[in-house]
Amino acid sequence: MVDWFVAADDRWHRPEHESSTRQTRLDGTPVVETRVRIPGGDAVQRVYSVAVGGGLTIMEVTNDSSLPIAVAFTGGGLVSRRARTAVPAHGIDLPADAVVHPIGHRSTVTVARAHSAAADSTLPDVPSSDQVARGWLAQTQKASRLGLPDASMVEAVTAARCELLLCGPEPDGDSSAFLLGVAEVVRMGERPAIWVPDVAVHLERLARSGAQIAAGVVDAVARVLHSAGEDRAVADLRRMKLVESTDGDRADGLPVDPALVPTWVERHLVASDEHAARLMPRGFPTGWMGVDFEAHGLAIGLASTLSFAIRWHGDRPAVLWEVGGQPMPLTYGSWSTGQLSGEALWP
Repeated sequence: MVDWFVAADDRWHRPEHESSTRQTRLDGTPVVETRVRIPGGDAVQRVYSVAVGGGLTIMEVTNDSSLPIAVAFTGGGLVSRRARTAVPAHGIDLPADAVVHPIGHRSTVTVARAHSAAADSTLPDVPSSDQVARGWLAQTQKASRLGLPDASMVEAVTAARCELLLCGPEPDGDSSAFLLGVAEVVRMGERPAIWVPDVAVHLERLARSGAQIAAGVVDAVARVLHSAGEDRAVADLRRMKLVESTDGDRADGLPVDPALVPTWVERHLVASDEHAARLMPRGFPTGWMGVDFEAHGLAIGLASTLSFAIRWHGDRPAVLWEVGGQPMPLTYGSWSTGQLSGEALWP
């Protein structure tokens, strides 16, 4: 295990034990940012992994304060392009494997631990944490790109999709979660045909159980089967008449299972079947009233996508929309349209 310590103007800080330490995922991606308060600002650590050099776990520490600091890493086996300081650490007892690096105002030091014993002894060129986060976002946004008033919902979707990209859908867990997970990885670029046998197994489990399934499963699976060229299976799926639960649609909190999160969030924006797509089917959440937002690439019907934006004119929402793929009628309350694109002022 690698630990880190910060020598600031006042004392040594061990982030693990500091009450000021805050930790987040950068925009929901697998880039973990830890901030610890020091005189004049923060010491900021970002940890992420890359495939460079057989695999590396990267640790960036940025001095986001007005004074110079030093950072010590313990745990051994670290590589860097910067030479460690020859000055011994004072005011703290560190293990013999500790390495100390000075960091100037607004500067960054980067170290890494290799995933294989055959890795280079010096740190190769690696992407920065911002570049890695942008790469993850680009991959997850192949499914859809959301700009919502509730940023936590967007980050939860990104985090759930990143988890699916890293680990894949869980075949031994809940079948609804597995099927929605498959639909998400297919939207992010996985070949749908390789998932068809597993989809059939989990659909059979759901049909035999007779229990209610998570909302959105039927349409998500239908899109996977259709994109795999299995239109007969789509027809069979429609005849199965699986019963979807509406409890998740009414719940205020995010689902516990990450695989359910993207569908749960997107169903705030649009719900569709093979006939039409209903925009804002649950209405506008209170915190969204009067706030502009947009969503791009939402899956509707068997082979269509919807992008739309809401712009407010006083207390009335104006919608701008574009349907891609097969034409799909859109509705909102008493409003409806069959046009592929346009704009309208809603009640």
